[in-house]
Amino acid sequence: MAHINRKYIDKHWLTFCVRGGLALIFGFFCLSGQIGSFSQTASLLSIFLLTMGIVDATSALYNSTKKRGWLNSVIDSLVDVIAALCLLSFANNNIAYCTITLAIYTTVSGLIDIIHSFVTTEDQTDRFIRIAVGVCGAIMGFIILNAGDFEISTFIRFFGAYMLVVGIGSFIYGIHNFDQKQEDRVARKESAKKAIAKKSAKKTKKK
Repeated sequence: MAHINRKYIDKHWLTFCVRGGLALIFGFFCLSGQIGSFSQTASLLSIFLLTMGIVDATSALYNSTKKRGWLNSVIDSLVDVIAALCLLSFANNNIAYCTITLAIYTTVSGLIDIIHSFVTTEDQTDRFIRIAVGVCGAIMGFIILNAGDFEISTFIRFFGAYMLVVGIGSFIYGIHNFDQKQEDRVARKESAKKAIAKKSAKKTKKK
């Protein structure tokens, strides 16, 4: 089994599954074309990003007593919340600001995923997933920023496509880490049994 940081997998797999579910739901909503006025769309985007930020903040609070993992959740939460507040404060009345905010958010989120892939794990599957999602985010952010004078619905669909990538990647990441957690539990039980067997053997020899 690849090198696993036990504390990391033990507390992060569920967070990624929750994030993945939220991202998939919102991604399908964006791609469905069932969006209302611009102000309604901006408000929905803000609510979604705030929800993602709350999920990450909750994870950070839970992990705050651990030695590793909480800072990553804090960074993710801050990015989500800042983007949501930007949409609520000044992007609500201006399509250009809304698209710029989305472009910056997707690009920054993608870059953070790439950085996290090298910081949080040595597992190659985890690293590949986060790099793939991160590259998609960086590319999509660049596309949104340079797409020209499209309607807001087009930008929302671009963002929705990115959310689907995030959702699928998060689900795969979470499930893979859950499997790692189960494997690690089995390995620790076997190690404990071996340790007990060694102690019993030593006691028997002394007798």
